[in-house]
Amino acid sequence: QCVRLNMPMKKVSFARSLQKGFTLIELLIVIALLGVLTTAVLVAIDPIEQINRSKDAGRLNSVNQLGHALQAYYTGQQLMPSVTSWNTDLVSTGNVKSFPVAPTGGTACTTNQVTGFCYAVINTEDAVVFTQVQSKNSKAKTGVSNCANAWAVYYTTQGKAGLACDTEANVAAGTATLY
Repeated sequence: QCVRLNMPMKKVSFARSLQKGFTLIELLIVIALLGVLTTAVLVAIDPIEQINRSKDAGRLNSVNQLGHALQAYYTGQQLMPSVTSWNTDLVSTGNVKSFPVAPTGGTACTTNQVTGFCYAVINTEDAVVFTQVQSKNSKAKTGVSNCANAWAVYYTTQGKAGLACDTEANVAAGTATLY
């Protein structure tokens, strides 16, 4: 025969071990880890460099378009535009619809500068249009270590745009090497 004991069972309270929420220390640790991760990601992507790279791409594209417009102008007029009115000459002849504006930031060139782009006539048949670039990446592409003065350049003599690391005077004279 089975004996049944009517003993009261002891109730175990789990309320204390199943508390809801986090302690202050746990929250502070999570916030600190998120701060460290955010800093690491920002250092890795360098947002300022990304912005400068984007602006440099626009500068190089605009220099290329202006260079092609200079060549078209020469083909139609049999001379390069005047250094005093080169921007309006290109617009009035329809070689460019509207004259571009270089992205802000950095040091502007000074040789016949219009809206951040500079222009110089090398000889009766050739000219150069250029503007300064900002990003470390663009400066590194010039092939010169620690390049201080990097330029987006279009030489009509070569019929192409590229990057150069040289003085503004050498770029304007057509003696800088394109990379």
